[in-house]
Amino acid sequence: MRKRILITGASSGLGRGMAREFARAGSDLALCARRIDRLQALKAELEVAHPGIRVAIRSLDVTQYDEVFSVFRSLRDELGGLDRVVVNAGIGQGAPIGKGQFALNRSIVETNFLAALAQCEAAMEIFRDASQGHLVLISSMSAMRGMRGGLTAYAASKAGVASLAEGIRTDMLRKPAIKVSTIFPGYIRTEMNDQSPAKQTPHIIDEATGCRLLVRAIDKEKAKAYVPWWPWAPLGWLMKRMPLAWVAKLN
Repeated sequence: MRKRILITGASSGLGRGMAREFARAGSDLALCARRIDRLQALKAELEVAHPGIRVAIRSLDVTQYDEVFSVFRSLRDELGGLDRVVVNAGIGQGAPIGKGQFALNRSIVETNFLAALAQCEAAMEIFRDASQGHLVLISSMSAMRGMRGGLTAYAASKAGVASLAEGIRTDMLRKPAIKVSTIFPGYIRTEMNDQSPAKQTPHIIDEATGCRLLVRAIDKEKAKAYVPWWPWAPLGWLMKRMPLAWVAKLN
């Protein structure tokens, strides 16, 4: 069992839901997010519900790259080590390319990909020093193909995350005590998309169910996992092969 787990983007959505699931299983948690007030409330909730666990929190903007390293190290020191890091922090909807929203699309790529690189660097330094660990990167089913409109930058950033994970996993082939997993969630209703058209999207599941399935997939420590497996594993296979005009209908 991975006892000491760090999760970024833990103040809401999938990060908060995964924290609740891991706490229920008895793991100690290191939780990071920009909104410290939400982390404080989550820490209080988890410590009341699961008095045997430790919960350490830090305010962290993952685009402040130097802070990523210092926060990860301080949380490692507070918990006496880290066994798993879940690179989850991210933002969603952007704008079609060429519509005058470069700053918005840039922020998506910086938060979802460049900040993920910083988190991976910080996590892998810790794991290499300890000769063990489990790095988990939360990608997306949109990483399967380029997406149109407001999802173009988002899909590209999540494809980058998946490629980053695979590269690190290749590096670790001769170090089996360090695992690297890429998680591809399908549509999961969260605070981030609750007011969006995703509410009417086929195959969308509620946040609690999605987080329970995410944690189950993470605990298996496979190289790749689609969440939920049905229908996203077969759809992922199709998405990589279908005509682009069909892909355009997916969002």
